[in-house]
Amino acid sequence: MQFIDLGAQQDHIKSLLDERMARVLSHGNYIMGPEIGELETALSDFCGAKHSLTCANGTDALQLALMAAEIGAGDAVFVPSFTFASTAEIVPMVGATPFFVDVCADSFNMDADSLARSVDAARKMGLRPAAVIPVDLFGLSADYDRLGDIARAEGMIVIADSAQGFGASYKGRVSGSIGDISTTSFFPAKPLGCYGDGGALFTDNDDWADMIRSLRVHGKGHHKYENVRLGLNSRLDTLQAAILLAKLSVYPQEIEKRQAVAERYDAALRDVIEVPVVAEGYRSVWAQYTLKARDADHRTAIMDTLSRNDIPSAIYYPKPLHMQKAYMNYPGDPDGLAISATLADQVFSIPMHPYLDEMTQDQIIAGLRKAI
Repeated sequence: MQFIDLGAQQDHIKSLLDERMARVLSHGNYIMGPEIGELETALSDFCGAKHSLTCANGTDALQLALMAAEIGAGDAVFVPSFTFASTAEIVPMVGATPFFVDVCADSFNMDADSLARSVDAARKMGLRPAAVIPVDLFGLSADYDRLGDIARAEGMIVIADSAQGFGASYKGRVSGSIGDISTTSFFPAKPLGCYGDGGALFTDNDDWADMIRSLRVHGKGHHKYENVRLGLNSRLDTLQAAILLAKLSVYPQEIEKRQAVAERYDAALRDVIEVPVVAEGYRSVWAQYTLKARDADHRTAIMDTLSRNDIPSAIYYPKPLHMQKAYMNYPGDPDGLAISATLADQVFSIPMHPYLDEMTQDQIIAGLRKAI
């Protein structure tokens, strides 16, 4: 049994993948070939953003967003503590200070009340609140209306980290078209993933889009040998773009299949364990299907039993960022980050992908109910 079955997806679209990759091998433009522009247009058509700009990976996408917005020394960038390290690690890279914000116990996403407290605390420390980076954790959009209201009142920009949530919807908007800049990752395990590393940024801001096009190619000007600013080497390669074009063609159908899997899980498990909460007006793309045990011991017992029955499971994330050695000296919500710490002891995820057949899903459900 696979936790995420990329092989099943590959079998489903193999002829399209072969055709797309053969085209790249034929024309030989392996860097910034024609498929890059084709993919960027297709991504904009899918999510509704004016500009879609590919790059080497999701972490670079976040750094490019901060660089385009000219965020740096003396600036505070507010990030959730309960997420992967990429969201926070790019902030010191541009000279700014990551400021950790707590999350909501039900959605796992950034808590607006914690953000408001953190902004006040940052000002008292002499930092300028510059940006907030909500994360669409496990495929579910953050509460962008409440977070955006706080950001606008404080003069901050919103950078939506949708590495796990590209294609999710929030009150009629598709991720990628939410926030001043949005980013995503095409890491293979993501809902829309390539066969290597890749990422993208989305914005309606023409100036930022032009800046990102320069920054991702060593700060180029009119051509690659004219360097007008410090930049990165962060280009998506053409073969990965070809793969993503094939995958994007079936992505809407895969999102529907993920919904069906999640609904069956919900119906079969909600009477024995706390299942994910998706509020009205939201739609997740279910990067992970994440459950909450009572505590760390309960989780260990459940996962051990699943393992003995050959049912894979995983913990995202076992330690919040504010407790990690690399980040424990950075500031956070003055009221503490208790929800992030508690969730790290409770959460675990079970297999989720669009090709999870009902027989396998029933095996997972039965094994999990027995384990609980």
